[in-house]
Amino acid sequence: MEHKNNCLICGEELVYLNTSEKMKCFYCNDIYESNVKCEEGHYVCDKCHSMTAREIIKKYCLETDSEEPIEIMLKLLRHPSIKMHGPEHHFLVPAVLLAAYYNKIGDKINKECKIIEAEKRSAQILGGFCGFYGNCGAGVGTGIFISLITGATPLSGKEWGLSNLMTSKSLRVIAENGGPRCCKRNSYISVLEAVRFIKENMGVELKINGKIRCEYSKLNNECKKEKCLFYSK
Repeated sequence: MEHKNNCLICGEELVYLNTSEKMKCFYCNDIYESNVKCEEGHYVCDKCHSMTAREIIKKYCLETDSEEPIEIMLKLLRHPSIKMHGPEHHFLVPAVLLAAYYNKIGDKINKECKIIEAEKRSAQILGGFCGFYGNCGAGVGTGIFISLITGATPLSGKEWGLSNLMTSKSLRVIAENGGPRCCKRNSYISVLEAVRFIKENMGVELKINGKIRCEYSKLNNECKKEKCLFYSK
């Protein structure tokens, strides 16, 4: 959920210290002197705290070493700049997949340039795309991901096919789960479908630890509750 008063990362109470300590920012990994951290030791610097959604997604995905795209996504979703619904999810999906994929294969150079390109491409997907164009931006984000890791262009053969097939698989599962909109549900579905896809088609297996339990039901007026795959009381 959006932790407004407590720790952005875990929701625990903040601890205010009498003397400052050196602390590593959870998102950027830079070291700062601070008097505030949470009971679990998490610290977020002022710069990262005030970043826009796209800025923090790019920053954290470039910095993280995690090979678990869902883990990366769940941590980013707790940042206050990422709202319940919004076009930032169209960048979030390919960014977490690219980060985990390139961490898995050990390619930091491509990781950076591909995430930057994903930000540019995803910016073309308008808010409300799901309902007005019949094409959920989170699902399109998985096509962007495959296009980037395969080097697909409009003139490609196999790569072109894989990119479109990926998008179609994501959109099918999104559609089968029905409306109304939920950027969180569709982002979870899209990432899970992409993880399955690259395992089947590219032999790259990314980690998915445990069942996703959505933390955002109370913030979504249109939540389907028990009818949603990820609903948690």
